[in-house]
Amino acid sequence: MRLNSIIEKFEKGERVFATFASPDPAGAVAVRDAGYDALIFEAEHKPWDVPQLKDAMQYLLDRRQVFEADTLAPRTTPLVRIPPNGGERSQWHAKQALDLGAYGIIWPHVDTVDDARNAVAACRYPGIDQDPGREPFGLRGDSPAWAARYWGMSVGEYYERADVWPLAPQGEILVGLMIESVRAIENLEAILEQVPGIGLILVGEGDLSQELGVPRQFEHPTVQAHRDRVVEICKAKGVPVGHPHVTERNVDEAMDKGYDFLMTAPVVSYPGLVLGRNLADAARIQPAR
Repeated sequence: MRLNSIIEKFEKGERVFATFASPDPAGAVAVRDAGYDALIFEAEHKPWDVPQLKDAMQYLLDRRQVFEADTLAPRTTPLVRIPPNGGERSQWHAKQALDLGAYGIIWPHVDTVDDARNAVAACRYPGIDQDPGREPFGLRGDSPAWAARYWGMSVGEYYERADVWPLAPQGEILVGLMIESVRAIENLEAILEQVPGIGLILVGEGDLSQELGVPRQFEHPTVQAHRDRVVEICKAKGVPVGHPHVTERNVDEAMDKGYDFLMTAPVVSYPGLVLGRNLADAARIQPAR
């Protein structure tokens, strides 16, 4: 049985509904009770505070939910968007988030094949007997005790499942890349062809719109054309693709275009989570494409 419900839904061809929140207990509790499938703790534009992130991940769990479920999988799967851009080679951020028990890492500003290879490698353990056909080889340092405890298993069991999906079919760790520039879109096809282990592509509309000269105008035709190109490439390569700004106005369009990972606005006002829950409930009625 899957521990990472995001991967489980992708394997079944189902959509995932998610949001951002600051890595603090209040945000974790609000999202936990709102019915989202996934939560990305936002540490790119928020402070990188490991003790705070550790607390937030604990508060995301609910003992009653765990008791009543027939699985160790959390109802809301935690991912972490780390601070460094894809080309900055700061593997230690990914290492620390994974060591806390995160089920995946979102890497901002991945522009090249080398950036993508570093992202996947940073989320894998090394091994002398690694299959040459399953690169990128791992770079993650070894300190699994807390993550194993968070996942609810022994260290040995954690090792068996703490690899990157879909490169390792049994893996429970999701590597997501933010595609946020024209250069990244131009390289996306090569990235997906040359770097196995990428489980999700997210369109970074904010930075992309800045580069295109229409800041925050997400519905501008130029932004839409570049965003559609990302979806086209991901669909051709069989890689799930995410829309970061799903609202009541565009949720139907996002589903029609084939987005697999639908995100509502970052959690700034916690009452606003009701909107996200309603969107998710309404959208789940429609079959995935």
